[in-house]
Amino acid sequence: MLKSRLLTVLFPEQPREFPHRMAMRISLRALHIMTTGVLLGGHIFHQPVSILEPWLWVAILSGLAILLTDIYSSFAVLFEIRGLVVLLKIALLCLIPFFWEQRIFILVLILFIGAISSHMPKRYRHKLLFFESVIIPDQRSG
Repeated sequence: MLKSRLLTVLFPEQPREFPHRMAMRISLRALHIMTTGVLLGGHIFHQPVSILEPWLWVAILSGLAILLTDIYSSFAVLFEIRGLVVLLKIALLCLIPFFWEQRIFILVLILFIGAISSHMPKRYRHKLLFFESVIIPDQRSG
């Protein structure tokens, strides 16, 4: 019973809504794209870390906020292609301190992966790779 109730809370049949969801997500996405662009450009043009650090933090926080809006709707996002791509991008970001000389390549790769995954058709973005018989994906736009 507890297991069934927990699954219902984590993976609702209808994704949870909140006021102004679409406007918030569009604003967060615009902020995220802007800050990641500045961050990548700053590294390409050899700007000091002290200048880039605030942009890094806003990029991290805006990306996290986008992910949290998805998780609030349903944890199913973590098993959809779009959620797995986010986890992959986070893992790649975590490699940068260990592969500092390759940071531009890694950031370009993350940007490339993000652009492709966010513009692929909905049927692929929202495809569940695991637990298809148990979880209902969030098929909404925005």
